[in-house]
Amino acid sequence: MVVNMIQKQCAICEKSFVPKTVSSIYCSKKCSDTAYRERKKEQKKEEQRKAIASRIPDNRKYISVPETVILFGVAKTTLYRYIRQGRIPAINLGTRLLRLDRTVIEKMFPTREDISVTKELSEVKLYRLEPEDCYTIGEISKKFGISDSSVYKHIRKFSIPIRQMGKYVYAPKSEIDNIYSSN
Repeated sequence: MVVNMIQKQCAICEKSFVPKTVSSIYCSKKCSDTAYRERKKEQKKEEQRKAIASRIPDNRKYISVPETVILFGVAKTTLYRYIRQGRIPAINLGTRLLRLDRTVIEKMFPTREDISVTKELSEVKLYRLEPEDCYTIGEISKKFGISDSSVYKHIRKFSIPIRQMGKYVYAPKSEIDNIYSSN
């Protein structure tokens, strides 16, 4: 009997590995710990950015380059290039006292908060939970060769909507296929 092992690529070191679970994305504890540290570092940076951004008054007409970077998420080099090109009007008040017109920058770049809100709204999915558009738990188990309890665990883990009709529980075919076919 030939067993077909599913190979995945580690999200950190990019080596191929045989996952222990369907949802494994790291090849080892070392890679998992590295990813955890990176996530924590990003969270800390974002908290610092929000703290600094909350101290900048909304009614100030001219803001500094570092404040612009924090508020609008634009690279410093991009700002300086636009200033040299004359696309952003700037006032030089002295050494390291370059101020940029906030209204022009707001027109050129949407604020970070606006981007995150639109991203959250675009991630909302609508599902048809009619029996013809769904698998039952038994069908999923048979089709992908896993136990019913594993199916329920994955449904909870990936927040897949389900609908119970009589003694059958239905889950959308598109989401189930996405989970099990990618592995």
